[in-house]
Amino acid sequence: MTKRKFGLGLSLVLAAGTILGACGSDEETTTPKESEGTGSEGTTEAVDFSLAMVTDVGGIDDKSFNTSAWQGIEAFGKENGLEKGEGYDYLQSASDADYVTNLNNLVRRDFDVVYGVGFLMEQPIKTIAEQKPDSNFAIIDSIVDAPNVASVMFKEQEGAFLAGVAAALMSESKQIGFVGGMEIPVIERFHVGFIEGVKAVDPSIKVDVQYTGKFDDAALGKTTANRMYSSGVDIIFHAAGGTGNGVFAEAKERKTKDANANVWVIGVDSDQYEEGAVGDTNVTLTSMLKKVGTAVQNIANDAMAGNFPGGKTVTYGLAEEGVGLADSRGAIPQDVLDQIDEYAKQIASGEITVPETME
Repeated sequence: MTKRKFGLGLSLVLAAGTILGACGSDEETTTPKESEGTGSEGTTEAVDFSLAMVTDVGGIDDKSFNTSAWQGIEAFGKENGLEKGEGYDYLQSASDADYVTNLNNLVRRDFDVVYGVGFLMEQPIKTIAEQKPDSNFAIIDSIVDAPNVASVMFKEQEGAFLAGVAAALMSESKQIGFVGGMEIPVIERFHVGFIEGVKAVDPSIKVDVQYTGKFDDAALGKTTANRMYSSGVDIIFHAAGGTGNGVFAEAKERKTKDANANVWVIGVDSDQYEEGAVGDTNVTLTSMLKKVGTAVQNIANDAMAGNFPGGKTVTYGLAEEGVGLADSRGAIPQDVLDQIDEYAKQIASGEITVPETME
């Protein structure tokens, strides 16, 4: 079977050389640039620029949202000859009480751009941005109206719609699960988009929706998945950060006990294929990609070029190649991939509009 990155190609819909676009006439973004500091022997000379991020409670090892953001920062740092600790770095938050302190610490270390990763960073970023008007900040998944803050949003509902289509077309039991983290707008977009995708294929399919209330509790994710699989659910889509690691753990445990167990997980944010490995098989059906790392690099490149998009909101959807589905590595047959691609084209062209909220 030919491997494909469905949802992210869209070559028949998108103009060649599409640049991840902005939402609104006054918004802008750039694609990652090649480092200009490469010497004759291929070594990269460090640029005079630095960036850092504050994670939410999931941490950089959540194999999801924070991991993607950190990979973007790491990639930018390495491409531009920066050293970890001085040129690029992160501070991990054990709880929301750490957000302001961590942001302040990075400002004191004089990083050129400081990122706050996650919706829960909105108020801390707003507070620090007002206190430090000469420092530049970026927030992922929320909007802070300040001249020194760049806001990055994603149309998670569009990528989740495709995940819902994939789940509905692949489910044998016609029972599907969704495990969310906290009940906040960004997770609601995942939730709503997924439900809409399932309904577009078969409105009769039951979707069991459970919110754990946490992004960093794999044990809770595992028990939640256990209840779902035990009730007959055969595919679970998680949007729960590190809590979602427990969903994978439960699916892998069942697959280990019974090689014929029909259990699947749809990952989130990053390609979580490796997370689903069980010996010679894998329980990852696909993953809904959210290109946070790309957004991080775009802002850094703009800022380094003297064009920091402060006061602007940049939004990434299917049309901007900011969300989509990962390669299924053969788990999804070609005829199903073709159907998913058709939905992706209709969303990217505006023929289908995916709602953001339950209302």
